Amino acid sequence: MDTLELLAHPVRLRLVHALRGGRVLTTGQLCALIPDVSKATVYRHVDLLAAAGVLDVADERRVRGAVERRYRLGQEHPGIDTETARALTPQHHERAFAAAMAALIAEFGAYLQREGSDPVEDLVGYRQHAIWLSRDELVALIGAMQAAIAPLLANEPSPERTRYLLSPIHFPAERQDPL
Repeated sequence: MDTLELLAHPVRLRLVHALRGGRVLTTGQLCALIPDVSKATVYRHVDLLAAAGVLDVADERRVRGAVERRYRLGQEHPGIDTETARALTPQHHERAFAAAMAALIAEFGAYLQREGSDPVEDLVGYRQHAIWLSRDELVALIGAMQAAIAPLLANEPSPERTRYLLSPIHFPAERQDPL
C-alpha cells in the first residue's frame, strides 16, 4: 500500500493525528480518543499502520494474560513531499483532500458529542476568508504561518494545555484573468 493510499483513509488519518506531538498510546487509549469508530476498526487500522512502519511499538507489557502495546509515530512516518505531490493526478489530490476533510468532520463531531463541549468557551473557529494574494504574498503567508506554528508543535501535554487540531487550508478559489 503506498503512502497516499495508506493515509487517504479518515480513520487512519485520525490515528496518525492522535499520535502527533510525541504521544505514546495503547490501542485502547486510541479507541477512547475516537469513540465514534468501532474498536475492531481501530485495531484493524492500527495493525495496518504498524505493518507499514507508520507506527512503532514503543513498549509492551502483560495485562491480564494479554500483551498490551503502546504505539508512537514511527521516526520516519510517511508524508506527501513536494515531488510526490507533483506526480499526483487531480483525482489523487481530490481523494486525499476528501479523506482529510472526512477526518476533520469526524473529529469535530466527536468533539461536539463530548460532555461539556462548548465551542464558544473553547474558542472553536472555522472561518473562511477570501483574500487576493500574489504568489510572493502567498509564499510569505505560508512562511509566517509555519513560523508561528512550528515552535508550538514541540509543546508537551500538561494539565493547563488542551490539544487542538489546526488545519490550515488554502487554494485558489478562482483564477485571475489578465487585465
